[in-house]
Amino acid sequence: MLVRVLIGLMLMCGAALASEKSAGGTGSGLPVPRFVSLKSEKVNVRAGPTKEHDVAWIYNRSALPVEVTAEFENWRRIRDWEGAEGWVYHSLLSGRRTAMVAPQSKDKELLVLRDKPDAAAGVKAKLEHGVLATVKRCDKGWCRLVGDGFDGWIEQARLWGVYPNEKVE
Repeated sequence: MLVRVLIGLMLMCGAALASEKSAGGTGSGLPVPRFVSLKSEKVNVRAGPTKEHDVAWIYNRSALPVEVTAEFENWRRIRDWEGAEGWVYHSLLSGRRTAMVAPQSKDKELLVLRDKPDAAAGVKAKLEHGVLATVKRCDKGWCRLVGDGFDGWIEQARLWGVYPNEKVE
């Protein structure tokens, strides 16, 4: 973790120039910041926005939600749920929306997935912290999640991968 923090500090120094250039229209034209997910099982995260920059670390899990925080040409600076930032090539990212259930919570209590977007609705499942799921839609503080063996609604504030009050369709 300490290595990721140090790398993050180094990336912040070099990212100012890239952010400045992306404001000039060299990126995708999509909003920044925004959530996306990792497309591949193996994603190299680099210290800067070129293949000449060192690989800082490698993600080994597809569909992991990440936040795009800057763009430089075909490169995207991303941040994960732990706050680690680095650069990835755009083709390794997907617009498919995914989320993690309360990954930073220290609470061991299972989180309730409901059959309707209502706190009084029936319980469909109980999820552990860190469970990864596809976001089907979010509206009025609730998101419909679909995952391996579950499909239901959870309070939007319990997710990392969607913004508070963001509407996802």
